[in-house]
Amino acid sequence: MPNITGSAVAGFQDASLWEEAKKMIDKALENTSITVVCVTYGTSTRKYINYEIDQSLAKGNGLVAVQIHHLKDPNHPAGTAGAIPSQIEPNGCKAYQYSHKEALTRWIEEAANLAGQ
Repeated sequence: MPNITGSAVAGFQDASLWEEAKKMIDKALENTSITVVCVTYGTSTRKYINYEIDQSLAKGNGLVAVQIHHLKDPNHPAGTAGAIPSQIEPNGCKAYQYSHKEALTRWIEEAANLAGQ
């Protein structure tokens, strides 16, 4: 197959990479009580993000989604707002658009209180 440059182009995915990613996410969630999901365009459709949210909820973590698409970055223009992942609001969690670190601190504390942390 001379025109195929990688397995993804051919429509194949290496399941071992997904398993490795899940292990990394699980390890990163150890000893946490709050999960902050940074939301940009396309976040809500990424399986890694959805897995992290599902695992956080299963573990009883407080959860807050924060839209960051509008932040200035000299290497990238401001982006389009992303949809809030579907697990956020039905689970009593909240979503915000980032404004400043003091607000983020309040949102994290609020997420902890909502989760009984």
